[in-house]
Amino acid sequence: MTVLEQPGAYHPTPPPAWRPRTDAAPLLPDPEPYRLLGTSAAADLAPDLLTRLHRELVHGRRYNVQATALTRQGRLAVYPSSTGQEACQVAAGLVLEERDWLFPSYRDTLAAVVRGLDPVQALTLLRGDWHSGYDPREHRVAPLSTPLATQLPHAVGLAHAAHLKGDDVVALALVGDGGTSEGDFHEALNFAAVWQAPVVFLVQNNGFAISVPLAKQTAAPSLAHKAVGYGMPGRLVDGNDAAAVHQVLGEAVRRARGGGGPTLVEAVTYRIDAHTNADDATRYRSDAEVEAWREHDPIALLEAAIRDRGLLDDDGLRAVRDSAERLAADLRTRMHQDPVLDPLELFEHVYAEKTSQLREQAAQLRAELDAEGER
Repeated sequence: MTVLEQPGAYHPTPPPAWRPRTDAAPLLPDPEPYRLLGTSAAADLAPDLLTRLHRELVHGRRYNVQATALTRQGRLAVYPSSTGQEACQVAAGLVLEERDWLFPSYRDTLAAVVRGLDPVQALTLLRGDWHSGYDPREHRVAPLSTPLATQLPHAVGLAHAAHLKGDDVVALALVGDGGTSEGDFHEALNFAAVWQAPVVFLVQNNGFAISVPLAKQTAAPSLAHKAVGYGMPGRLVDGNDAAAVHQVLGEAVRRARGGGGPTLVEAVTYRIDAHTNADDATRYRSDAEVEAWREHDPIALLEAAIRDRGLLDDDGLRAVRDSAERLAADLRTRMHQDPVLDPLELFEHVYAEKTSQLREQAAQLRAELDAEGER
């Protein structure tokens, strides 16, 4: 008797009664990125929402420019700009309720600021200061994640725990297209779908994982199509259309909160600036490509739409830009103030109670500082 002939043996061919676990058709994304601005549906958008989106976009662009300048002045060690991607950032920061959680990557400081985080605190990690720079619980913003995609399983874990406790909480996890090639991406989506966790994954597909174009990362029709393999809906949206991103994310958040499980949203956008200030983007993309995307700028798209509806005039635009300049000036002033650093804080918040090794190391450092007269 062979192994396959034994009772209960596995047979590769499915029995006739086999059926798919899930109907794939409702999970498939649209064939083209979903858009609102410039369509007839845009007429139904709430004026307050459009003007708020525009204000945050203008503020966000100025924030990106100012933070980039701070790297040149030595006030930031590194800054991954989200210029060109502000529509994704602003929509993510606005779409959640206060009780929900945002799980950002290192490029998502703007989303955290829109959610209410102090801009200086959002940049603290990037200036080389201690411990992420803020209390995650205060604004329900998880620490900025520098390793690719590691924040995604954390988001699923929090969302699943909230569901088990009966808390009405949704987690929104942000990741770049490069992060979708990581194992953490697979594990997070697989667990989220199996558990039907109230979590939304927003992939900002900005064209490159540093210098690697998307075509060298995946052969999938789109990143949104990957959702089908996990058993969750995939949505494909124009990531430079702030209103469309906000609507798609809002629908996904409501679905998750109502017990419908997770959604994968791919926002097709573009990183206008280099990967960081340490990157030379001219080595792997052309100026013509960048200029083509400038013609699809998220601020220009929204400004045209709200001007057409009479929601913005020159005076209103000037007021928004002046407000953005004041925010930039405040950020610049506070970032030029040298922080007061205590080296012994290295040993704080590592464990709830310091281990014997930490106490020993802290005592050694304290003795060295005392000997040098620095305390």
